[in-house]
Parts: sequence; structure tokens; C-alpha cells
Amino acid sequence: MNRHEQLTRVYEAGIVAVVRAPDPTHLIDVMKALADGGVTVAEVTLTVPNALEVIREAKRVLGDTILLGAGTVLDTETCRAAILAGAEFIVSPTLNLDVIRLCHRYDKAIMPGCFTPTEILTAWEAGADIIKVFPAECLGPTFFKAMRGPLPQIRMMPTGGVDLKTASEFLKAGACALGIGSQLVDPKMVAGRDFAGLTNLAKQYVEIVRSTRSK
Repeated sequence: MNRHEQLTRVYEAGIVAVVRAPDPTHLIDVMKALADGGVTVAEVTLTVPNALEVIREAKRVLGDTILLGAGTVLDTETCRAAILAGAEFIVSPTLNLDVIRLCHRYDKAIMPGCFTPTEILTAWEAGADIIKVFPAECLGPTFFKAMRGPLPQIRMMPTGGVDLKTASEFLKAGACALGIGSQLVDPKMVAGRDFAGLTNLAKQYVEIVRSTRSK
């Protein structure tokens, strides 16, 4: 799958689930539950124990059911390892230009984390596909609306601060997709293996994306 195909799936889904947990045992079941609810794009953060093994196994078990990426990628070494493990896109909390170049080399989508207008433009000019605005809770939807004025060409995705109340507002302000962590991949539901609850929560977010975009 090339970058264009990866990005098309991200835009169509409108949601990137951030999968992070201290115990990786049931994360494949978690991602299946999310996909059953319509959230078909997920990043496994490299803070998860044995994250690369989780990515490999999820790729084997889930196949194309879910577009699988790696998150919290800080350097080129872990970036390449994640891609070789099966990650179709890379997400980072910070801006590393070498990581962007490496993703281009392997034709994988890259979403670096940025916080300021200067960082955002620097990442975009370096070839970032989507700018992950992080931590978005510190900025809010008004930041996205303000950025759309001078930089309407840049695709931005908030991560942090996106919940059932704010999701629609971020989309209305110009976000191309939503990065959602614990508000979607609820730690209590994950620990309790409440997969039906995760599916139901996923459906709620999917409906927000659908209804907001249709207006």
C-alpha cells in the first residue's frame, strides 16, 4: 500500500485511534473491537511493551481490516523497525526531519507532532503528510480555525483533548482527521476486556465524524 492509499483511508475514516496500554496482551482484540465499530485506522504506540510484536501479530491476524501504524516514533532507527514490522504509517509526538525522509524512502505516510505555526510549516515543507497538532488540548479548535487563514493547504490532525464533546468542533475548525487516545481506547474498558463497550464507543465517534462532515 502506497502513501496515497494510506492517506485516503485515513481521510475516509476521519479517526486515528491511539492504542496505548501497559499490558499488550489483548490489544489485537481491542483493535478488532474498534474496527467492528467503524474505526479502521489505529496506531500502536511504541511505549507499549513489545510494540513491534503487537504490530506484527495484528498485521497477521487483522490483515487489511484495519490500517495499522506505529506511534511515538522518535528516531529513524525505531521508524525503520516499525515499518519492517508492518506499520503502514508513522506518527510521532515531535518533529524529526530525518524520520520524514525515511518514511518517504519507504513510501509510508508520516504524521509528525507539531505545536507552533513555525513547526507546522517546517514539517509541511519537509513533506509531512498530516501534521499532528499535539498536545491539542492546550490549543483547542480555535487554533485550527486560526491556522486555516494563512495556511489553508496544510492538513492538520488534533491529538489530545479530542472527546465526544470536542470532536465535532475540531472537524468544523478544519481538522482533516482526529487522533483519539484514552477517550476512545478507554483504559478501564481495555483492562476489563469490555470489547463491546469499545465497539459502542467507536460507533459514537464514527457517527460524529459522519454527521459533522455531512453538514
